[in-house]
Amino acid sequence: MLRFAPSPTGDMHIGNLRVALLNHILSKQTGQPLTVRIEDTDSSRNITDKDKDIVHILNLFAIDYDKVIFQSDSLKFHTKLALDLLVKDRAFNCFCSSETIADDREKAKADKKPYRYTDFCLNLSPQTKLQCNAPFSVRIKRPTENIKFTDNIKGDFEFEPYDVDSFIILREDKTPTYNFACAVDDMIGDISHIVRGEDHLSNTPKQIHIQRQLGYDKIITYTHLPMILDINTGKKMSKRDETSTVQSLLDMGFLPVAIANYLVLLGYNPPKEIFTIEEAISWYDIGKISKAPAKFDIDKLKFINKQHIKLFDDMRLSKIIGYADTDIGALAKLYLEECDTTVEIGRKIDKIFKTNKTNDDISESLNTMQNCIRSAPYFDEFSQFKKYLMDKTKLKGKDFFSSMRFALTGAVSGPNISEIYPLIKNYLGEIV
Repeated sequence: MLRFAPSPTGDMHIGNLRVALLNHILSKQTGQPLTVRIEDTDSSRNITDKDKDIVHILNLFAIDYDKVIFQSDSLKFHTKLALDLLVKDRAFNCFCSSETIADDREKAKADKKPYRYTDFCLNLSPQTKLQCNAPFSVRIKRPTENIKFTDNIKGDFEFEPYDVDSFIILREDKTPTYNFACAVDDMIGDISHIVRGEDHLSNTPKQIHIQRQLGYDKIITYTHLPMILDINTGKKMSKRDETSTVQSLLDMGFLPVAIANYLVLLGYNPPKEIFTIEEAISWYDIGKISKAPAKFDIDKLKFINKQHIKLFDDMRLSKIIGYADTDIGALAKLYLEECDTTVEIGRKIDKIFKTNKTNDDISESLNTMQNCIRSAPYFDEFSQFKKYLMDKTKLKGKDFFSSMRFALTGAVSGPNISEIYPLIKNYLGEIV
């Protein structure tokens, strides 16, 4: 069983989609079902309907999942198992206030050391606990031996008990912390392989420790994907970057098939550069992803997007940009020399059909040209159409060609009119 576990706390990041895509590929390769688990236990951070947005994007990218579940539905299990750890003396009540913890963190920061809990409440007597009226959290006892695991990409890891620490598993309001809920849910779901970002590497030993303390000894395979960096800054993609979220890329006119192609390509040496996810299932080896961080290059994505647009059926492309004619789809492809996305192409096509085209630089000749086209008979061949306009308008040279192009396309430059004309000749009445 595989799982993709997003939080409904914001727009889906390209790193999250990459994780979902690779889980999908692995699911198909191994024949194991994929569960989408919405991690919504931190209710203060949840955003209304973000879970629906997540599922919508997964469907848009044809990611095949078995079911969608919500982590909050398992709260009774989280509470029950935390109580089990308390009863078995594998966890303890912590009465330390948030102010005390904050002070300890500041001291550790001043000493240039990572913060670790002082274990102040570890050995409190039952009588002391009984007499204390302060709110408390629940901490799991730190391990007594090193936690080891092997990552599918980065190899072997080993964490000492000090690194794992005595961390909180239930907050003061008795809701589970991320690591506890995640570890318990992976047990409940019988998860066999976890694919996620490398920012979760430090969480893995904590989750293994939780499961061991609960008596769960199944070995889970881990793959932590290297982070995605901005190729221009060399830094981690910021949520403020307009290209960091999936929706922003879709809004810019990048095709889902192209975005998926690019994200699966990151850090990998494929047998071909342009492919679909269905094709990748036959040759992708998740263990061969580069250990180095991947670099997000918007120009590379534009190139891949352009290649997929070329492969699209003309009618389908036409519908994507808001029309429904194979000629318009073919016309759209003429603009691939100067456009990279469907939004950019759509703007070019919309200019063609814009009414009352005006251009102050050629207003007189443009008016003459438009009037002539309005009264012109139908011509199947562009050469005949052009000759008719030349004879009737008496315009010559730049005046003729500039006004003809602008009258037909609403632009002063672009693809050859001889290529455009066969695709718009049936729409001349609308265009002028």
